[in-house]
Amino acid sequence: MHCVYVCYLRNKSIYLSIYLSIYLSIYLSIYLSIYLSIYLSIYLSIYLSIYLSIYLSIYLSIYLSIYLSIYLSIYLSIYLSIYLSIYLSIYLSIYLSIYLSIYISIYLSIYLSIYLSIYLSIYLSIYLSIYLSIYLSIYLSIYLSIYLSIYLSIYLSIYLSIYLSIYLSIYLSI
Repeated sequence: MHCVYVCYLRNKSIYLSIYLSIYLSIYLSIYLSIYLSIYLSIYLSIYLSIYLSIYLSIYLSIYLSIYLSIYLSIYLSIYLSIYLSIYLSIYLSIYLSIYLSIYISIYLSIYLSIYLSIYLSIYLSIYLSIYLSIYLSIYLSIYLSIYLSIYLSIYLSIYLSIYLSIYLSIYLSI
């Protein structure tokens, strides 16, 4: 009688471990894959769109305004002064070469540095912030939702079925 009861308990523990491992692996893989894919796609799309739009607009406006103003003022003043002074001194008189080289180099260096720094900083900050926020939020939400749902469903179903079957068989056999 005792042997029959022990065999019954062993069979019941095996059936229970198999049932729980299958049920928990299916339930957790479906629940976690859906929950994590939705949560991460929403969270990352919102976070990346806000963060990238703010960061890129501030960073690019400051960086480009400083960089372009310094670079263009130095580069254009040196380049245009040398180029125009040589060109005009050869083709025109000494007066025109000196006058125009100084005037045009100063005018163009100031005008182009201010104009291009303002234009490019505003244009690139707006363009890149909008483009990157939209592109990265859409791309990452789609990629992460697909990747996480597939990965988690496969990983959790295999891992939980093996782990729970071993754990429950050991636990219930004791």
